[in-house]
Amino acid sequence: MDIKEFISHYKNHPILFVGTGISLRYLKNSFTWEGLLKKITYDLKENTDYFFDWKSDCLENEKYRYDKIASLLEVEFTNSLKIDRNGKFKSVNDVFFKNMENGIQSNRLKIYLSELLSSLEHNDEKLTEIIELKKVCKNIGSVITTNYDKFIETLFEFQPLVGNDILLSNPYGSVYKIHGCISEPSKIIITKDDYDQFNSKYELIRAQLLSLFIHNPIVFLGYSIGDENIKSILKTIFTYVEPNSDQAKRIRDNFLLVEYEEGSTSQETCEHDIDIEGFSTIRINKIKTDDFCSVYQAIAGLTLPISAMDIRKVQSIVKEIYAGGDIEVSITDDLDSLKNHDKVLVIGSNKSITYEFHTQNEMISNYFKILEESNSQLLNLINKYSINASQYFPIFGFSTICETIKQVEKLKTQQREKIRSALGQIKDVCKSEHSTIQEIIDDTSITVSNKVNAVLWSIFNASVTSSTNIKI
Repeated sequence: MDIKEFISHYKNHPILFVGTGISLRYLKNSFTWEGLLKKITYDLKENTDYFFDWKSDCLENEKYRYDKIASLLEVEFTNSLKIDRNGKFKSVNDVFFKNMENGIQSNRLKIYLSELLSSLEHNDEKLTEIIELKKVCKNIGSVITTNYDKFIETLFEFQPLVGNDILLSNPYGSVYKIHGCISEPSKIIITKDDYDQFNSKYELIRAQLLSLFIHNPIVFLGYSIGDENIKSILKTIFTYVEPNSDQAKRIRDNFLLVEYEEGSTSQETCEHDIDIEGFSTIRINKIKTDDFCSVYQAIAGLTLPISAMDIRKVQSIVKEIYAGGDIEVSITDDLDSLKNHDKVLVIGSNKSITYEFHTQNEMISNYFKILEESNSQLLNLINKYSINASQYFPIFGFSTICETIKQVEKLKTQQREKIRSALGQIKDVCKSEHSTIQEIIDDTSITVSNKVNAVLWSIFNASVTSSTNIKI
C-alpha cells in the first residue's frame, strides 16, 4: 500500500514521534548521542582519547551505555571547569554561578550542551522538505520527541512541555520533550543518574503518553527499526493492552515507522516484525525511504472533519471554562438524542454566532501562514464571504492551494481592476527608481503616507528585485 493510501485511513489526528534523525537531516548543527558526547570531550580535552577510553569501559551486553559515558564526561567536565574558572569555558562558568546565586540548580555540562544545540540553521538542500513538514501541523495533534533542540516547536509554533508540565498539558498543539530541552538545561536527561530518576518518576508521564498512543495514529520520524525508544514504547503499550485484542490490532494498524534509506524514493508501506524483550514479536507498519516529502504531503493531505488547529482553539476555550472563566455555554438540543454527524460546536460572540471562524481581515492577516501550511480547509470559508470589488483580497495566492473556491475568475478580475485603479492614481513623487524596498523606506523624499504606493509602483515596474532585511 502506498503512503498516501495508508495515511488516508487515519480517522483521527496523528501524533509525530520525532527522534535525532530529523535534527540530523534538517539542521547544520546536530549530533547523534555518541557524536554529541565525543564533540564535548574533544572541546574539553582537544582530543577524543578520553571518550574512547570511557566507551571501552561502558560496553554491556554488546551495547555501549552512552548514559554511563555521559556520567563520566560530566564528572571530568565539572572538575576541569572548577579548576579553570576563567578559561575556555568562562561563559559556562558565568551562567553556572549566576544561576546558583539566583537559587537555580545548575549543571555545567548541560549548560554547554544547550549552547552547542542552540543554533537552528537549516540545511539548505533540505529547505523544500522543511516547507512540506511545516504544512503537516494543521493535521497533527501533537509531537513527542527525545530531541533536546527547539527545531520542531519553532517550526510548528507549538508549546514545548518539559518534565512535570507534560502532566498538565493540552494534547493538541504541544511538543512533549520527554528527555528535556535546551531552554531548561537542568532538566536535560543524559547521564545514568538522570535516566534512573526519570524512570522512577515516569509512571504518570507514561500514563499521559499511553492515552495518546491508544487514541491517535503514531508516526515515528528520525528513528531506526532497532531503536530502543521504539521498543520501549511498544513494550509500554502492550504491558497494558492485551497483544491479541482488537484494541491492540487497531493500535498496530495506526503505527507507522518512517525509516531512512539513502537514495530510496519508495512510497510503499509494508509490515515489519520487531522482537520485544518480554513479549513475542510485534508487527508494525513501516516505510523505508529517502523521500520524506511524500510522507509529509500524505499527512498534510489527510481530510478530517475538523482541523487540528481548530481543536486547539476550542480546547483553549474549554480550559478557560474549567478554570471558572466568565464564558456562557448554551446547549440548544438534547445532545444524547443527536447523532455525531448532526452535532455542531460553535464558539463566538453571543451577539452573533456564525460558522465562520476566520473573518476576511483575519484571513488576509494570516496570508503567509495559510500558504505555508496549505490550509485549504480554512480557505473554503471564502465561499461564504461577499468580497467587495473595492477590497484588496489575495485571491491569486489563495487559489493556488484551494481548488474549491467558487467564482475564482470573478474575484481575480476584481483584484486586477483594483490594482490597475491603484496604479493609475499613484503620484509622480512615488515613481522613483529603487532596487529594494528598504531603499524606499529610507528615502526621506517620500512621505510615510506615500511609501506603500512607492513600493507598489516599483514592484509592478520590476525595479525592486529584493525585499529581504526590511527594517520598518
